[in-house]
Amino acid sequence: MAANGTGVTSPRTPLKSILTEKAKGIPNDSAGTVKAQTIEELHSLQRKRSAPNTPLQGTTGAFANLSEDERQRQQLQSISASLASLTRGTGPKVIRGDPGGGKYQAVLHVARHHHIDAPVISVSDSSLKFTHVLYNLSPGELYEQALKYEKGSFLTSTGALATLSGAKTGRSPRDKRVVIDDTTQDELWWGKGSPNIEMDEHTFMVNRERAVDYLNSLDKVFVNDQFLNWDPKNRIKVRIVSCRAYHSLFMHNMCIRPTSEELENFGTPDFTIYNAGQFPCNRYTHYMTSSTSIDINLNRKEMVILGTQYAGEMKKGLFSLMHYLMPKRHILSLHSGCNMGKDGDVALFFGLSGTGKTTLSTDHNRFLIGDDEHCWSDDCVSNIEGGCYAKCIDLSKEKEPDIWNAIKFGTVLENVVFDEQTREVDYTDKSVTENTRAAYPIEFIPNAKIPCFGPHPKNVILLACDAFGVLPPVSKLSLAQTMYHFISGYTALVAGTVDGIKEPTATFSACFGAAFLILHPTTYAAMLAEKMQKHGATGWLVNTGWCGGSYGSGNRIKLPYTRKIVNAIHSGSLLKATYEKTEVFGLKIPNEIEGVPKEILRPENAWADKEAYKNTLLKLAGLFKNNFETFTEYKIGEDKLTEEILAAGPIF
Repeated sequence: MAANGTGVTSPRTPLKSILTEKAKGIPNDSAGTVKAQTIEELHSLQRKRSAPNTPLQGTTGAFANLSEDERQRQQLQSISASLASLTRGTGPKVIRGDPGGGKYQAVLHVARHHHIDAPVISVSDSSLKFTHVLYNLSPGELYEQALKYEKGSFLTSTGALATLSGAKTGRSPRDKRVVIDDTTQDELWWGKGSPNIEMDEHTFMVNRERAVDYLNSLDKVFVNDQFLNWDPKNRIKVRIVSCRAYHSLFMHNMCIRPTSEELENFGTPDFTIYNAGQFPCNRYTHYMTSSTSIDINLNRKEMVILGTQYAGEMKKGLFSLMHYLMPKRHILSLHSGCNMGKDGDVALFFGLSGTGKTTLSTDHNRFLIGDDEHCWSDDCVSNIEGGCYAKCIDLSKEKEPDIWNAIKFGTVLENVVFDEQTREVDYTDKSVTENTRAAYPIEFIPNAKIPCFGPHPKNVILLACDAFGVLPPVSKLSLAQTMYHFISGYTALVAGTVDGIKEPTATFSACFGAAFLILHPTTYAAMLAEKMQKHGATGWLVNTGWCGGSYGSGNRIKLPYTRKIVNAIHSGSLLKATYEKTEVFGLKIPNEIEGVPKEILRPENAWADKEAYKNTLLKLAGLFKNNFETFTEYKIGEDKLTEEILAAGPIF
């Protein structure tokens, strides 16, 4: 209606009808009525359930032949049982979805009763509330949760999710505990040199109750049901209950992602992590030394995390679990990289930080099976994880193009610094921590071998960055020498890498991963020797450190030379070389490698000061000898460490 000059409203002249494309017989994009009355209903129409992407192997799973409603009800009952408060025998009712909108399916609470020394209270407020379960969300959904609800979460220019891990920007090994009981007391590695610090069952239950109570008090929790180990015969089912989208996305990337059908038949997990994140432990609880506590109970098959938001604790906690479970199946668990040539030849790469393990195992001419954690069974070598956890400090496209290109949508970036406006990451900035990290699915690497397993390894390469400059660039090892150097796990730190270090400092980490071992190192070494002997694998010691002098006087061995050495190992040409034996360490070194200067192959030839070389060699040999004394008296059954392995060490 319109007003005329007299103030009286007159009828509006109707507009002429317009001939639309539809009227001409041409379809109109806007045709059709949206079948929704509210925005929530419209959003529900937007969301289309993903179809399974792999065929289901049989239908004998825990949820097979069930209706969709019944399957989801049982699934939620399983999660409810995981969150049950053990001291009260009760827990929250759990429902699917994010609080605040949509329709959710409730599930009746399933009580679990355990015989423990604690009063049982039949009803508590936590059993009367609903806990919303955000179950196996996709990366896009987890991005939304993180950006909306978690401070310190940002989108970077490449599409990665930048997050902060709080006060802890690395693992807290001194706060890690393992429950000691009648079984683990005899099975596990305890005492001098061991990473396993004991705690009793009761203290674990106190910490478990504290973590579960905290998780139950939240409006929502994130639950991931995933797998470990790409070997289908030896796959482990894990459930991770956490309070941050960042943690859920991290584990989505790092564990093996189940298909929709595998998820429907997931059933009861083999191991459960309760990650309470920033919520601290009670420092007055027995065995606690700080407000952080990372506790593993192998009998209950559970892990509890309190007082740290660093996601790497979950990754390495599961690795410790595999170090316990796999040897029971006569499967060797390994802290190593692994790649495979186009002809099917597989190589394992062991090495501590700074030795070049990631760089050398990532090879454009070979397929990447995995960068960090593996199992070697009677059938194959397989990756434990579904992703990679790469260091980002000083990352560049030129040096590490695969890692650089993998940092895109779906990747988690921990504690990096970026430009506020452009969101471009400055990988040289150590303002938050030097331990900046990227976690991404392994399929983000172009030459990743999916599924991540392969034939038995032909070569076992032990990497050492020898800053003393006395180890050869490459040595062929006997079986006993391989075991000796595997148990030793040597590399050297140089000035600038750790505060307070002014000169090269030897560091030893048994099996190149002592912090994650559960059993004694000799157990893993014996298994490695058995498998190498059975499958004809050759051991190699490769020095990626200095030559012609120690750090500060000599030069670091050039990466192209090391690559030529590793390529000669892969091709088998190095097996045909002629060898000489060194003094003290008794290492067999090749006389010639194509493309590598002959003068650097024998270390003393590259040193101008021969007396200084000999003194430095004896110094390093002494450090090896002192370190190995920890293992000489250890017994496997009735036998001490074999004399053959002891003889494979340095001889003065």
